[in-house]
Amino acid sequence: MSEAHQFNPTVLREYDIRGVVGKTLDVTDGEAIGRAFGSIAARQGGKTIAVGYDGRVSSPGFEAALLTGLNGAGIDVLRVGLGPTPMLYYAVHSLGADGGIMVTGSHNPPDNNGFKFMLGKSSFFGKSIQELGAVAAAGDYLSGAGTSKQVPMLTRYVERVAEEGGGLQPLKVVWDAGNGAAGEAMALLTKQLPGEHILLNEKIDGTFPAHHPDPTVPENLVQMIDRVRADGCDLGIAFDGDGDRIGIVDGNGDILWGDQILALLARPVLRTQPGATIIADVKASQVLFDEVARLGGTPQMWMTGHSLIKSKMAESGAPLAGEMSGHIFFADRYYGYDDALYAAVRMLGVISAEAKSLAELRAELPQRINTPELRFECDDERKFDAIKEVSQRLSAAGADVDAIDGVRVNTEDGWWLLRASNTQPVLVARCEAETETGLERLKQALVGQLSESGIKPPDF
Repeated sequence: MSEAHQFNPTVLREYDIRGVVGKTLDVTDGEAIGRAFGSIAARQGGKTIAVGYDGRVSSPGFEAALLTGLNGAGIDVLRVGLGPTPMLYYAVHSLGADGGIMVTGSHNPPDNNGFKFMLGKSSFFGKSIQELGAVAAAGDYLSGAGTSKQVPMLTRYVERVAEEGGGLQPLKVVWDAGNGAAGEAMALLTKQLPGEHILLNEKIDGTFPAHHPDPTVPENLVQMIDRVRADGCDLGIAFDGDGDRIGIVDGNGDILWGDQILALLARPVLRTQPGATIIADVKASQVLFDEVARLGGTPQMWMTGHSLIKSKMAESGAPLAGEMSGHIFFADRYYGYDDALYAAVRMLGVISAEAKSLAELRAELPQRINTPELRFECDDERKFDAIKEVSQRLSAAGADVDAIDGVRVNTEDGWWLLRASNTQPVLVARCEAETETGLERLKQALVGQLSESGIKPPDF
């Protein structure tokens, strides 16, 4: 491929490239992505790129197209094989590659697919993805004859994750891979951990026959919760489609949300690194930030988005970060990227060290009343302007606002959040209070601001 290539404008996202196979994304796009990314990497001195792929039906074809494009730009490719996205990240670090591309549709429906990128050891996102599109549109490619080499990484990756399993107490755990790309790694990992492990949906199947592989949606955890309760297990651990997001339930079958998971994982980190910065996104509960401070850490609120969080971690030197969506990032004894299998082993370590059940640890956290994350449609052209309007009105009224990512408004009742999604034509809202009446006041304040901007509020 040497000619210019135009991508469907909907596929070049903030954090990755993603589309509907055969409609907005096909193998010709895959080859152009390889050629453009390879040219960008080569111009920065890169020579070797690691490539992995998930379990979707279309992924092997996209991987082959990527190889053609990368080799055509003169890049040598290390084919690390089928597995979770963190396996690709680990390959980049451990093999000394100059970057990496993961073919994955993450937790999107089966007919979707996409690509996640690393350049050097850093995320490649935002303006860089737009630059990739511009290189392809201009046909501004380098030419060469790169090589391809198979370097299977699954076993090496699992062994690295399992290194954190020393000293664990034998627990009874249900694991659910949701038929996603973490399935085989999960099966190999649990064989190396003490205790009893019950595996669900470990067979990788890109049609996701059991349930959708998104552990932040409660209905997707029902199968695991039922098994935890039926078998008297200590906890259940679930993964998303590409293994970079985690979902956890305690022995009662109650869900721990991303901020609660992070609050518990912060305990041992802050014992060994007192005063360390712990980062969470703007959707996280105030309980998390207060708990980090109580433990002697420095809480930092930051923008939502796994690439943005990883970049902030590298800048601040934070050993741990997380998002409500279940991305957990460890730089403490690890590499600073989001890895759900690794986070799972670290959570088993917390339970072992605390000598309490996960249900007891969860119950010790202060309780708040909050809405789920509310997502409602708002045109891409309108969503950011709407946030500006709300921000200006709140500023004029002297409100207490964190404007890191949208507006997070603090009141005596608690807080409410309104932000624009970076990946979809939607606005995102959330409210949290200590009382039901306080929560109602926060909801009404949010509804009022949306109404003033002519936007239909979400159904609470």
